[in-house]
Amino acid sequence: MKIVFFDIREDETEAFGALCKGERKGKCQIECTCKMLKETLNEQTVLTDEIKQAEVISCFTFSRVTENVLKQFPNLKLIALRCVGFNHIDVEYCRKNNIQVLNSFGYGNITVAEFAFALLFDVSRKVTRAYINLKEGELSKDFYTGFELNGKTIGIIGTGAIGTQAIRIAKGFGMNVLGYDPFPKKELVEKYQVKYVELDELLKNSDVVSLHSPLTEDNFHLINEEKINLMKSTAVLINTARGELIDSKALYGALSENRILGAGLDVLEAENMITQPDTILDFDYLTDDYIRQTLINERLLKLHNVVVTPHIAYNSKEAKERIVSITMDNIDKFFQGEIQNSVL
Repeated sequence: MKIVFFDIREDETEAFGALCKGERKGKCQIECTCKMLKETLNEQTVLTDEIKQAEVISCFTFSRVTENVLKQFPNLKLIALRCVGFNHIDVEYCRKNNIQVLNSFGYGNITVAEFAFALLFDVSRKVTRAYINLKEGELSKDFYTGFELNGKTIGIIGTGAIGTQAIRIAKGFGMNVLGYDPFPKKELVEKYQVKYVELDELLKNSDVVSLHSPLTEDNFHLINEEKINLMKSTAVLINTARGELIDSKALYGALSENRILGAGLDVLEAENMITQPDTILDFDYLTDDYIRQTLINERLLKLHNVVVTPHIAYNSKEAKERIVSITMDNIDKFFQGEIQNSVL
């Protein structure tokens, strides 16, 4: 069996190489050959005949696996995602052509939740801004006045695995928790006193709003102009989920006009232009809307009440180790006839 890994990082090469050679102990092994590529997989990627024969491809969130890409893999049986989100995969084409798509569910629950609070602390206590100003010789202590988390209310949008970890952390800081989710969890109400409310009520009453929802057709721009206008002028918005959950134009307007206090963003709409500059070569991808979003992102980066990071909430040593283990386990079990972590 031939596996091709795209978006491969240097620290993954050795780990996946060892696993492909069958060096995992105590698990049934598959006989396979592995090819590891640093390149992302998209419509601009040059694929050799050898690569096109892959039965399994594995990629990260930076790839864009469209129908045109998938048609180049006639033997493809499985896409093993090294991430949880799958909005960058044409799942409908996969469904119609009997290509299974498995994600690395659960690898980053703690890591992403912790990073959400790293962003929150940075915004609430103006850490990055103070550091930059200090290096530049500027110091105004009145500007750096922040606020404590203890006693504040945090609204968690999406109380799945990552949202649950965020709730656990919030309670440790003495925060009250409001939750919004189509599927409320009784155990979170009992263990952490989470109060489930409708979205509008959560936005009106939260000092901090943190997004932990997957991106679906139904929640695109869940946080739009109307919803942002419901938030307190002293509220902070945190997003470590997907950029498209927030209307960037509406957010920029609110932040630049100080209608909300600040934002911590690990994800952005059209973020590839920032995280992957080579995206500019993909002219089919550069729609008017994409270019417009990119310009808004550039303006967001200049605001003093925003902290933006390049989609790194997942990036901890422990989480990356779990990605490797879950990915190879997904592949192993698939070829033993057992499907786990399917997104179809």
